[in-house]
Amino acid sequence: MSEQTVFNGRYELHRRLARGGMADVFLARDQLLDRPVAVKVLFPEFATDPSFVERFRREAQSAANLNHPNIVSVYDWGAEQGTYFIVMEYVEGRSLADILRTEGPLHPQRAAEVASDIAAALGFAHRNGVIHRDVKPGNVLISPAGHVKVADFGIARAMGAGVEDNLTKAGSVMGTATYFSPEQAQGLALDPRSDLYSLGVVLYEMVAGRPPFTGDSPVSIAYKHVQEQPTPPRRANANVPADLEAIIMRLLAKNPHARYPSAEDLRADLRRFREGQPVLAAGAATAATAMAAGVTAAHAATQVVPGYEGTRAIPAEELPAAYSEPPRRSGAFLVVLILLLLILAGLLFALAKVLTSNKQTAKESLQVPPGCCVGKPEEQARAALETARFDVTVETQKNDQVEAGIVVSVDPAEGTTVDVEKGKRGQAKLVVSAGATTVKMPKVVGSQVDAAIALLRQQGFTNITTEEAPSDDPNVAKGEVFKQDPPEGADVAKDQLITLTVSSGPPDVQIPTDVKGKDAADAANELGQLGFKTTIQDQPSDTVDAGKVIDTNPPAGSSAPKGSTVTIIRSSGPQKVTIPTVAGLTKQEAEKALSDAGFQPVAGSCSIDPSISKKTQVTSTVPAEGTKANPGTQVTYAYKAQTPADC
Repeated sequence: MSEQTVFNGRYELHRRLARGGMADVFLARDQLLDRPVAVKVLFPEFATDPSFVERFRREAQSAANLNHPNIVSVYDWGAEQGTYFIVMEYVEGRSLADILRTEGPLHPQRAAEVASDIAAALGFAHRNGVIHRDVKPGNVLISPAGHVKVADFGIARAMGAGVEDNLTKAGSVMGTATYFSPEQAQGLALDPRSDLYSLGVVLYEMVAGRPPFTGDSPVSIAYKHVQEQPTPPRRANANVPADLEAIIMRLLAKNPHARYPSAEDLRADLRRFREGQPVLAAGAATAATAMAAGVTAAHAATQVVPGYEGTRAIPAEELPAAYSEPPRRSGAFLVVLILLLLILAGLLFALAKVLTSNKQTAKESLQVPPGCCVGKPEEQARAALETARFDVTVETQKNDQVEAGIVVSVDPAEGTTVDVEKGKRGQAKLVVSAGATTVKMPKVVGSQVDAAIALLRQQGFTNITTEEAPSDDPNVAKGEVFKQDPPEGADVAKDQLITLTVSSGPPDVQIPTDVKGKDAADAANELGQLGFKTTIQDQPSDTVDAGKVIDTNPPAGSSAPKGSTVTIIRSSGPQKVTIPTVAGLTKQEAEKALSDAGFQPVAGSCSIDPSISKKTQVTSTVPAEGTKANPGTQVTYAYKAQTPADC
């Protein structure tokens, strides 16, 4: 695709970053906001189904609402050149798949950190009603600083809709076979625990160097997900800690009920592992093993996508059933069982009636402590309520007036008395501020400080400070913002402190003292390497040889801004002296005048002229009278004499 291609009159495509089964991903520039973005362009053959396009649009909008530090943001979507595209945040870095392929398994602690960040992204999506359905290393991006982001929420949903809203024929499912959950491989309805299974496969691969199940075809891999238990990862890598293995095996439970209930529960266990505490997965291993046998039999066809190719449909008859249903009991057995249950229920009812008739439930009053909570930090309020024998639940809400972590309200209200069964605890709910509503931080780097502050205030930011610092970049002008904190694109509350670092000009650099006495060319080269511009000025000197550096301006040893001009003062040798006028003087008078001026007089040619009034008379000099010459220069004079004896 040409570099001149522009989508929607705004997104200028530069180069292809990746090619998948259904789309190409290009690095592009958002001409409106002047920032890099990633544009995913669907292959035209997937853009001809109107129902696909509608789901694609709906899921792009849904993904655009997933605003989380560990989720690749979706900015825009549209149609262009007969197909459809999604504009996403550009993450500079590598995919987890590329890292595993080139560098092998990760250290267990690092793998747990990456999995925890992925779980944070999934947990946020699940709370917002979005199931990823295609969690795999290729959809996990890691920046050079180690920051983890999960991609393709919108695309994954559109390509992986459930049986109730499929993009292909009924009785098929979308996804990547290597990372399928058993229920996904069977075409069953999915919930967030399916994403957790797929994350378990990714975590297994991060520590073992390979996924738990491989095969010659997607069908064989799907069969293993449904029927076979994974080999414990410590058999592939003895350095995997037992607790991390327990977490992985719980994630890979066949029965969704045996996995973690939510991504938050998984993150909590990963945090325990990273902090060296016992993990819950180790205690739940036996229960998980038992529940794994209860996977529901497959009753729908399956479609799988291997990691190396696009999506395709697989006939239902190719896929295995999860298990064979046991033989049914006889009718007589069921009748006897029902009668026994009815008798047992009657006995229990009678016993409960006798007990309740002879016992009056005792009550007692609990009070929400006055002044315990509102305006207090969450932990302080919780402690006060728990001391007053209340079990506490917490709800967080955005609040522009109350600082994050401070209690906004409590239910029941402070001072309220509630009746509970004697010996029981009350129930209280805290509403805690999640901080002010946030907006995206605009880009102000490159703007003059006054313009940057005006833009920020226009967008509602109230807490702006500036600091000056020199900039090493010669292209940054004085007064220009070259650093902003928070960075562009960050979620920022309008009252959050924003610091703009403004260029005070280039940094000062010391002019070295050792340039004195050097050849001027060498000194100019040395100063140029320090970032200075140079110019040369000649000056006579009785002490410094011609061509050598006498000094600089500014002086050597002082400092000057990088990029400024330093004048090199170069010696032109001793100060030249004017040759005095000696024509008409006698030979003796001329020699004295020349000697007094610092020259060496030398007698030259002599001619006889009896008409002169003096015995000798100087007629000319070489160099000529009135010209300048260095002190000590020989000056030859010609003269006349009255008689040959005077020559």
